[in-house]
Amino acid sequence: MARQGAGAMLAAGGLGFPPQNLARVVVWEWLNEHGRWRPYSAAVCHHIENVLKEDARGSVVLGQVDVQLAPYIIDLQSMHQFRQDTGTMRPVRRNFYDPSSAPGKGIVWEWENDNSSWTPYDMDICITIQNAYEKQHPWLDLSSLGFCYLIYFSSMSQMNRQTQRKRRLRRRMDLAYPLTMGSIPKSQSWPVGTSTGTPCSCPQCLLVNSTRAASNAILASQRRKLYPGAIRQSSTFAGAALWPVGTGTVAGGTAKGEGLRVPGAGFAPSPSVPGSAPLPGLNNLNRPGTQRGAALGARATVPPGVPALPVKNLNSTGPVHPALAGMTGILMCAAGLPVCLTRAPKPILHPPPVSKSDIKPVPGINGICRKTKKKHLKKSKTPEDVVRRYIQKVKNPPDEDCTICMERLVTSSGYEGVLSHRGIKPELVGKLGKCGHMYHLLCLLAMYNNGNKDGSLQCPTCKAIYGEKTGTQPPGKMEFHLIPHSLPGYTDSKTIRIVYDIPTGIQVRIPLLGRVPPPPPSQAPPQPLHSHQGPEHPNPGKRFTARGFPRHCYLPDNEKGRKVLKLLIVAWDRRLIFTVGTSNTTGESDTVVWNEIHHKTEFGSNLTGHGYPDPNYLDNVLAELLAQGVSEATLKD
Repeated sequence: MARQGAGAMLAAGGLGFPPQNLARVVVWEWLNEHGRWRPYSAAVCHHIENVLKEDARGSVVLGQVDVQLAPYIIDLQSMHQFRQDTGTMRPVRRNFYDPSSAPGKGIVWEWENDNSSWTPYDMDICITIQNAYEKQHPWLDLSSLGFCYLIYFSSMSQMNRQTQRKRRLRRRMDLAYPLTMGSIPKSQSWPVGTSTGTPCSCPQCLLVNSTRAASNAILASQRRKLYPGAIRQSSTFAGAALWPVGTGTVAGGTAKGEGLRVPGAGFAPSPSVPGSAPLPGLNNLNRPGTQRGAALGARATVPPGVPALPVKNLNSTGPVHPALAGMTGILMCAAGLPVCLTRAPKPILHPPPVSKSDIKPVPGINGICRKTKKKHLKKSKTPEDVVRRYIQKVKNPPDEDCTICMERLVTSSGYEGVLSHRGIKPELVGKLGKCGHMYHLLCLLAMYNNGNKDGSLQCPTCKAIYGEKTGTQPPGKMEFHLIPHSLPGYTDSKTIRIVYDIPTGIQVRIPLLGRVPPPPPSQAPPQPLHSHQGPEHPNPGKRFTARGFPRHCYLPDNEKGRKVLKLLIVAWDRRLIFTVGTSNTTGESDTVVWNEIHHKTEFGSNLTGHGYPDPNYLDNVLAELLAQGVSEATLKD
């Protein structure tokens, strides 16, 4: 399949621009350590464009629009993202796409990672998926983009063609990316003389020129050591080539008029697509991906007569060369940019000390503590009973795909020959009562047995829940009470503090009826249903860790905050708050992780995105609880 919607990168004064009188959607992207360009969100791109209109040579403070990006700024002059607390720099680019493509419509495609949270695809992959979706293709092969994955739109899933592992994907609407028309004014990358093309002799320009040349020399030296033979001479960074009038630079050192080639999607793996293996040794920002060698600069020379300047290094270690971090600070400050090489502000995680006498029960809620124990299976419900409870048999099914086995409903289930059961024929089709989606009965039975086996069903198409969904949360304790302090944004209310505590333990199996293995080759003999032990956690019998407990979370003590607390108590009782899996933050496996219901763990700040003020949080968490089958109707039962 041909690559769809690839953006074009043009070079002019460090900033790409579209052809004259041609509307384009602008997407700002940064280069990760694996050589893949990752898009900023639409809101961040709007913010960058607004700053760009005011000053094409200025800097963009990303924390002003996204608190999770508080340590980062973008220098529009050098086209680099700079992290103030570590000195880490990453190239950025201004890319353009067709207004009718996914970013122009505000459409985002995401895949579910191991932590049960959602990760957006790279923009070129997102556009390709959206194009196939709009053409009503039943599936999409991503091998043309360098990834061994198949996308199935009917089941909204992604399958690894090598391991057969499936992941959920979703399509959501977001803010459309900014639109631009024609070209933007060219910006001069560095101070130059007004007529002769020689460097200005003012102290500020001397400082900028010397530090820029020295930092480029360090970069080039490091790159030659890491990638011998991969460096191409670039006139942009060489001696007097810094000075001619009208010669702009772009990120990476590409000279004016030279096109910057987008790294080939088929060669550099990316964490934006699950299962990609990182390139060895690419854990340093200054170690570019294998496709970037053509844009790297060579060693620069310091112009004669420029004084050497002392460099103050960072207090902390970082992934970049220590001297480079210090000189980068001097360079950006000399250019008038609001930069300081200091650590980012620390989040305020906890309130001031509270005496026991000041801790009160939450009004309208009984008790102050809930405990969970190991799950007890209701043995009266067999898998067949559960499936039959929620479906209606369909005598004349339509000629459509069953989104579980991907076979037509008018034919036998794909589990024929893999699973056999007395009374359930492979050609039987059922319709779920609420949503009306249809599947083979044998496929529903397979899905149920491969799930949590808790007596509930969840429609794989619309996610409607039938019955009471429960999770795999390990045993633990949940406490909740009032403290006499206010959260930012809720100055008129006290605060509800929730304390979760889960100890380390052993991953367990649960007793269940029936078994459905993954579909083996069609020649394999049928597997009869029988009683056995099934896994509740990923690796039964292996110890799991519980990092960061007890975990403190906060809600405002108002009507909606108390409603959220009541529903969180229900979710806790149903073992839906936590699960055992792989941490998306540390990468540690077999550990207790959050389970798709977000909590606020910062009391007095919102530097990480997990604090206040956040006016949309209560509504968002109510929606997340509803997706788990925990709604206000639950409180009335």
